[in-house]
Amino acid sequence: MRIASLLPAATEIVCRLGSAESLVAVTFECEAPGVPVVVDTAIPAGLAPQQIDAWVAERAASGLPMYELDRAALRELAPDLILTQDLCRVCALPAGTVQEALAEIGTAAQVVSVDPHTLDEVLAAITSVGAAAGADDRASALVDGLHARLRAVEGAVAGAPRPRTLILEWTDPAYVPGHWVPELVRRAGGEPLAGIEGGRSVAAEWAELAALEPEVVVVAPCGFGLDDAVAQSEPVRDRFPGVPVVAVDSAGYVVKAGPGLVDGIEALAWALHPDRVPEPPAGRIIRT
Repeated sequence: MRIASLLPAATEIVCRLGSAESLVAVTFECEAPGVPVVVDTAIPAGLAPQQIDAWVAERAASGLPMYELDRAALRELAPDLILTQDLCRVCALPAGTVQEALAEIGTAAQVVSVDPHTLDEVLAAITSVGAAAGADDRASALVDGLHARLRAVEGAVAGAPRPRTLILEWTDPAYVPGHWVPELVRRAGGEPLAGIEGGRSVAAEWAELAALEPEVVVVAPCGFGLDDAVAQSEPVRDRFPGVPVVAVDSAGYVVKAGPGLVDGIEALAWALHPDRVPEPPAGRIIRT
């Protein structure tokens, strides 16, 4: 089995299934040292959050791609299985682009699209990838273990007050999250403010967010790690004086639809209920 993963979440799933040796192609964001990269970003380096938002909006309005696929390299690597997505064209290469590329290349590779909107659908996607990759038993064991950890968090926070929690997926302009992100807060023992479970992230006005009177604000900028989240927390603190602000490695534990979301729930649960949940490993979350 030769697997091309064109989605960081799918790469994470393949690696957690113990099938990393089957990877023959990944994206620039994937953690797979030594594996050829066939998807790169078109976003210019060094842009501030507001500039990134403007660039993405202009690119989308013009119908231009956010990512670049190396068709020649993909042809040479000859994958049997290609993992991609249609959930968000800002987050990764869409499946439609892959299908067009395959028609151009002339390959019969199987394409599996990973498009979850909820945490349960993320866990189901692990099962689907496992089946396609010939790792059914390992996928079942992985999902069972993740469910057990979720039950442990649920038990730890049961009966505790649920802090009113505002999680920000972008800070300039402000965006509140959709898909599974509000659910992460709820499963971590918080009451998510704004955002739509299973929906899409949407822009919001700061005055509207302040009027929600959050007890905790979580800064989880889409696609960014902990250091960038900490940096983007500084202006957020000024908008919510006296309210605790938490920064989290969003790229690893909030927006990537893979097993790491359970790590993210455990980290958020500690931030909201430090007296009930063990502190997570360093590098995941921090109170700023």
